Amino acid sequence: MKFISPKIDYAFKKIFGSSQSQQILISFLNAIIYDGENIIQSLTINNPYNPGQIESLKDSYLDIRATLSDKSIVIIEMQVSPMQAFGKRVAYNLCKTYANQLEKGELYFLLNPVIAVTITDFNMFDVEQLPEAINRFVFKEQKKNVDYIEDDLKLIFVELPKFQKKLEELESLIDKWIFFLKETASLDIIPESLGEVPEIERALNIANRANYSRKELEEFERRAIMLQDETGKITYAKEEGRAEGREEGRAEGINIGELKIVMSLINQRFGEVDKDISNQISNLKSENLESLVKALFDFNTLADLLSWLDNL
Repeated sequence: MKFISPKIDYAFKKIFGSSQSQQILISFLNAIIYDGENIIQSLTINNPYNPGQIESLKDSYLDIRATLSDKSIVIIEMQVSPMQAFGKRVAYNLCKTYANQLEKGELYFLLNPVIAVTITDFNMFDVEQLPEAINRFVFKEQKKNVDYIEDDLKLIFVELPKFQKKLEELESLIDKWIFFLKETASLDIIPESLGEVPEIERALNIANRANYSRKELEEFERRAIMLQDETGKITYAKEEGRAEGREEGRAEGINIGELKIVMSLINQRFGEVDKDISNQISNLKSENLESLVKALFDFNTLADLLSWLDNL
């Protein structure tokens, strides 16, 4: 028995964001948000994953959005590799989701709480300061640590590298769900300790490669390789840019190779762009070029690219 990794967007969306994933997502969110307490009883998955629309899987919405029975909104994202200003992106998505609930002229009391659950396959925070795998952030008074009068906004981070427990050491529902996220791809059976949680057993069955069509498996492999390739391209571009910069004696030489790669990707995706867009991209800083490479996976049209550039 072989399993696909829940860390890849394709698998993550299918496991947690399908129309049949409600009980799986309820169990997962109760573990991550409420320390395993059975607080969430029901939810609605917004924009559920449709297996017939593979190509549009990663579009303008986040990996998963769900509305809880108390009308709270949860946005869930899996991020495999670090990127520039990722913390700002998480905060932006949280605030944007909160603000977008209201139409012009509507009253503020209509706003519902928003919780952003971000799962990373890298460490977001210093291990010595925050050694636990799960860290939760809310608004508090800076000196006295008193909660803000409204608790509508919460940030929850799950950092997979900080979780070091082995299969035989799993105790809580939290342990088992984090182990599922981190180690599923290395399993060859459904372990008894995971199978005793019905929702995790169901998630493992969804992750079973035998349940995927050939087309889905090919798409899964393509997306995994594409992410690895683009990460490798930008690393190569950095080295090429440094070499050209040394040869030409220019401090900005690091951008040359990066820019070539980025423009090549954009032209392949949307056709040759006009001079104004090309100039705008050429003027980006190195860290913004890196962010653009990552963001390209989310763009469906040239308008998405223009919107991203306008929001810098």
